[in-house]
Amino acid sequence: HVEGQHPEDEEQHFHCHDEGHHHQDEDHHCHCHEDHHHHDHGEGHHHHEHRHLKDVEAVIDGTDMTESARALAKKIFRIVAEAESKAHNLPIEEVHFHEVGAIDSIVDIISAAVCFDSLHIKNVIVPKLSEGRGTVRCQHGVLPVPVPATLNIVTAYHMPLEIMDAKGEYVTPTGAAIAAALATSHELPASFTVLKTGLGAGKRDYKERTNILRAILIDEAEGPWEKDQVVKLESDIDDASGEVLGYTMKKLMDAGALDVHFTPIYMKKNRPAYELTVICREDRKETMENILFSETTTIGIRELAPLMRSILHREEKEVDTAYGRVQVKEVTLGSEKRRYPEYESVKKRAEEKQVPFQTVFNAAKNSI
Repeated sequence: HVEGQHPEDEEQHFHCHDEGHHHQDEDHHCHCHEDHHHHDHGEGHHHHEHRHLKDVEAVIDGTDMTESARALAKKIFRIVAEAESKAHNLPIEEVHFHEVGAIDSIVDIISAAVCFDSLHIKNVIVPKLSEGRGTVRCQHGVLPVPVPATLNIVTAYHMPLEIMDAKGEYVTPTGAAIAAALATSHELPASFTVLKTGLGAGKRDYKERTNILRAILIDEAEGPWEKDQVVKLESDIDDASGEVLGYTMKKLMDAGALDVHFTPIYMKKNRPAYELTVICREDRKETMENILFSETTTIGIRELAPLMRSILHREEKEVDTAYGRVQVKEVTLGSEKRRYPEYESVKKRAEEKQVPFQTVFNAAKNSI
């Protein structure tokens, strides 16, 4: 399921789940392949094209696409590279891509990224990945299903995994990486309407289950508030001055944090300290962490993600008052509308007109 913007600019959701299989073609998009693939090649084996991550990224950089599609394609490959790096205990720069590095597979991933980007989807719900049982034969011998790279991906990205009774590899590292790169949630809304359905059938015959991937574009039922997903970062600091913390808060907010606050706490040996909390979106997490490490004395940051957030619909507006135009945040709850004047705008008008701050604030809040 994905909450998103359809080309008609309606807010919708995209629900993606499998019908027992995540492949779109017969070749595995990873370093592993099954013996029954061999009959497609007269020589009895695959011809492997080995590329490093930088080589794949160079191909993506040389392709004509939007920057958001390019970023998504790189994200998918990096997720695979990180998983293979852990599986082989190698630095990510030394990981070799086999089938996943071949041009046709690069095209597959780029096509998926471009397609998704063209749909203008904001949120994707992947309830679970359904994997089979047994083993697969690959370059490194016989491996159990799920293969190590796939397990590394579902572990790192907290992807729900179901192990079915069916034999065979139903989730490749590439399939898991695409799902991990797109997923923003794993919980379907309580109710929704189906707008469109798409089906993709693979060529491999699994006999026990259909080889079909299904995606559903849905529109969540109207409710009094919206849902989105955020990341919470925390760090306990007992050796930074108030000036440093104040400066850090401003820098975090300027860099895109949704909220920053400090909570007084006591640490070891009853030392007074502050718990610094940052709420941000997933794509701003690394930026926030970099600020915390560079601007404060912290040596560790806790991460809580993903966190679901309920938010009222809001809109930035300017309202007319007897003291001039004031910026407000207008929040909607059912048929009720509330206005929250912005501090800097109220302060500016109060200083210009030389009237109390509260006078301008009330005038903006009660404006029609």
